[in-house]
Amino acid sequence: MNKGLLRRRLSLFIGCVFVVFASCIVGLAQSAAPDRIAQLEQQVKAAQSSADNAWMLVSAALVLMMTGPGLALFYGGLVRKKNVLATMLQSFAMMALITVIWAIIGYSLCFGAGNSFIGGFHNMFLRGVGIAPDPEYAATIPAQTFMIYQLMFAIITPALITGAFAERMKFSAMLVFMTLWSLIVYAPMAHMVWGKGGWLNATLGGRFPSLDFAGGTVVHVTSGVSALVCAAYLGRRLGYPKEPMPPHSVVLSFVGACLLWVGWFGFNAGSALAAGGLATSAFVNTHFGAAAAALGWAAAEWLRNGKASALGAISGSVAGLVAITPAAGFVSPMSSLVIGAIAGVFCYFMVAKVKTIFGYDDSLDAFGVHGSGGTIGALLTGVFATSSINPIYHDAHGNVLPSGVVDGHWGQLGNQFVAVLIAWGIAIVGTLIILKIVDVLIGLRVPADHEVQGLDLSQHGEEGYYWELSAS
Repeated sequence: MNKGLLRRRLSLFIGCVFVVFASCIVGLAQSAAPDRIAQLEQQVKAAQSSADNAWMLVSAALVLMMTGPGLALFYGGLVRKKNVLATMLQSFAMMALITVIWAIIGYSLCFGAGNSFIGGFHNMFLRGVGIAPDPEYAATIPAQTFMIYQLMFAIITPALITGAFAERMKFSAMLVFMTLWSLIVYAPMAHMVWGKGGWLNATLGGRFPSLDFAGGTVVHVTSGVSALVCAAYLGRRLGYPKEPMPPHSVVLSFVGACLLWVGWFGFNAGSALAAGGLATSAFVNTHFGAAAAALGWAAAEWLRNGKASALGAISGSVAGLVAITPAAGFVSPMSSLVIGAIAGVFCYFMVAKVKTIFGYDDSLDAFGVHGSGGTIGALLTGVFATSSINPIYHDAHGNVLPSGVVDGHWGQLGNQFVAVLIAWGIAIVGTLIILKIVDVLIGLRVPADHEVQGLDLSQHGEEGYYWELSAS
């Protein structure tokens, strides 16, 4: 046989084998491609879930830090030294008491399926709240992560009220009052704004969709207005306002305020419920709002008194943090500066002028900062919210709709007003009822001699400071 012919046949055979082999490889690759793509998508989804979950757990810890040590130090420094431990213990007690209530029934009433006013009992004892996500609330994190994060809000909200009745309420009465308040006032408001089918929920079919990113109405308006009711019901401290009652340690309050500022990043940016761009927006707005409010309060104080104080600056920063809370995930950074500046001046006016005019003894200005700041912040959210930051509203075809007044949606301001009115109404009526019940059952106020002695000794049998005399 001709060698050339043999060579050509051999080459043809090898080529055929190669084609068959290559076809098999391609066929196998094509059959495996869908599996590999599905596997890759699953890995990407798992990575996103892990990142979101890590951020939310850190945020939950930051929000808890706001209560203890943040609020405990802030409030503890503002009272007289004979009441420092009692005041700090009130915040710490909420960390324990509200946690137990939340696990038993609180979470279910706030976020369980119910009606437009209150959640039901389906999630009592955390039944059905496991590792699997609840897509209606947060699709990329475990339901338990969402639950524990929301618990931290439920803890700090009643703790804020303690600033109004500082130095004069029984510890036992405080515990009973806060138990009832968390169920009668906080739970309905949280469900209406954030819960499934809530009357004010902007994302899950509310009748009056209000924008409250992290708790302007749910946390600050309810606690601040309830604080005012408590202050009025209990009456003034002995000697107020004739006797001077300056803070015993602005240093403690200064440290507490700084911790509050840092913790508030978890409060607001964490409310994005994911580690994405919306969290960044809320983080930036939180910082800008606090900074502008600190300057606004300090400037107003400087103009009125001729100097700016450390206490005024830190109070202003907290006022800004309060006001930007409902708006943090809806407004631009420049709008957050405006909201903060307005809140700083407005809350200073409420504390320095309005409180004096009406004569109520809101001991640590819980209403002046939280009630007033939360109200103005909720209303300004309706003004400055924009779909370019958070396209929360869509039509039936999925097209983005305007959010606030700056987008041309004037109706949102009306919805915000409705939410504020409801929060004020629930807080006033609910708090009055609870105060009356507790007063009848066990009494609210400590005896006069206990108040003179100080709550550290009269209520807890210990002192915050022991000054040992030198033997010489």
